[in-house]
Amino acid sequence: MPKPLMETYSPPKETFVSGEGVYLFDQNGDKYLDFIAGIAVNALGHRHPKAVQALKDQADKLWHTSNMFRVPGQIELAEKYCRDSFADRVFFTNSGTEAMECALKAARHYWYSRGRPDKYRIVTFTGAFHGRSYGAINAGGNPKYLEGFGPRMEGFDQVEFGDHDALKAAITEETAAICVEPVQGEGGVRAIPDVCLRGLRELCDERELLLIYDEVQSGAGRTGKLWAHQWAGSAQPDIMAVAKGVGGGFPMGACLATDACGEHMVVGTHGSTFGGNPLAMAVGNVVYDELTKPGFLDHVNEVANFLGQQLQGLKDSHSDKVEEVRGRGLLLGLKLREGYVNKTLAKHARDHHLLMGAAGDNVLRMAPPLIIEEAHARQAVEALDAALSELKPG
Repeated sequence: MPKPLMETYSPPKETFVSGEGVYLFDQNGDKYLDFIAGIAVNALGHRHPKAVQALKDQADKLWHTSNMFRVPGQIELAEKYCRDSFADRVFFTNSGTEAMECALKAARHYWYSRGRPDKYRIVTFTGAFHGRSYGAINAGGNPKYLEGFGPRMEGFDQVEFGDHDALKAAITEETAAICVEPVQGEGGVRAIPDVCLRGLRELCDERELLLIYDEVQSGAGRTGKLWAHQWAGSAQPDIMAVAKGVGGGFPMGACLATDACGEHMVVGTHGSTFGGNPLAMAVGNVVYDELTKPGFLDHVNEVANFLGQQLQGLKDSHSDKVEEVRGRGLLLGLKLREGYVNKTLAKHARDHHLLMGAAGDNVLRMAPPLIIEEAHARQAVEALDAALSELKPG
């Protein structure tokens, strides 16, 4: 029998046909608690009424014009992003990997525009995931993702996560920027301490480097702040890539930059046919307005603290299988001990109608909708408790 799809994924047998709030329903009508949210995408849950209505209203007006013409929704959303962040300029994309490509280009073009085309190298960290495009997999540096795609792209220097001496040693006169995720998602749900983010900002200032944050997964309120790096205070980046949750399920992303880094991205330096299309902007504005409503992030922090405490208790109850609780806010993970497999635990959880994901370093990843309540957290922990009880070595 022919296989029309490239088999780059291996999904389970369940096929989901509808969703409501924090739940998904499969083809048999069975109900699942969604604690992965399309990999940190469905920030407002499924079928959020305001987002759905905004999409319907815009679909009745205009779908697409390309960036040959002004899209009013882009200006509206860009002004909100700049109002509430370090940024002065925004470029809208369709995905996180496209946002990262824009960020990498903007960093290199910054130095080119200043007469320093020799400053093009970008330092990244082990465990990083910056997307699946050719430039992004080379920035991420994961050998598994690079295998089979020819020679490695020149210009990236990867250092061990957390090794400050190696980082300093990797910086040369050719270094343009340091690129980092404030919380590594795919790499094992590892949060960079606030003091280290501030240290990166200071190092970049001292060595005349740009600081790029990849907040594709950690942004959009996921950690309890609008952007994860805001927990660190004076650790603002020069350029930042965002996506996933900013569209609440509709494909969109953005590259944010200071005026100094964005002003030289002029006509001809970058572009996108679909980026910032009217449909995406209609949804993106609604999602942003919901994320920034008074009290919304307070709720995220309250339920995240509760879930974190419950997971610590689960770790203590299954200390022979769970080594560590990781993450920040509602981007959390259970690091399993050697001999136990995260994907197997995710399957057991799914058998109990709880949806979770796997991440690097043998971590079970949780990124539920930001609208979950304590009752949902209890339900998840109960299902996860049962799944851990069933988990066997191997």
